[in-house]
Amino acid sequence: MSYEVRALDESTWDAFSALVEHNNGVWGGCWCMGFHPEGVGHPGQTREGNRQAKLARVCSDRSHAALVFEGDECVGWCQYGPPAELPNVKNTKAYEKELTDLPDWRITCTFAGKGHRRKGVGMAAVRGALEAIRAAGGGVVEAYPEQVEDRKPQPGAFFHTGPEDLFTELGFTRDRKIAKWRWVMRLEV
Repeated sequence: MSYEVRALDESTWDAFSALVEHNNGVWGGCWCMGFHPEGVGHPGQTREGNRQAKLARVCSDRSHAALVFEGDECVGWCQYGPPAELPNVKNTKAYEKELTDLPDWRITCTFAGKGHRRKGVGMAAVRGALEAIRAAGGGVVEAYPEQVEDRKPQPGAFFHTGPEDLFTELGFTRDRKIAKWRWVMRLEV
């Protein structure tokens, strides 16, 4: 497939929003806010609240994502940003236990919309994020994918942080294990 990658900003918000709304708010209304300081799942937090928080971050350039387009339709994305923008890493205690230095950038989640999975959207999204990071000066990039090798198939499961083999293909290497199937992987860009 031939995809175009564009940055998430005010000009692409409507296309991003359409994809999220078409996919149940992504994980029931997260709107890709789980890794931001506001997080998700706090008392009183709503799907619409997450939407508004994401829009406010986009409008103030405090949220970064590489959006994947097929024609005019946004079909997926990869969220990235510096640790201050995306401090909420899964498996925090294990992550911090062997932490020696923070990365310059984090890739926290990837997503492909219904009907567009297993068609290279994730790869295009992560490549787009890495290009944006390179253009912004580069540095150490961390990702937190799930191991799929030596693991039973996960019917119905979706690896929101991406599968390890995608990141391996792009040159990331394992740094340390932070959960049974989750790794910190790093790449210098």
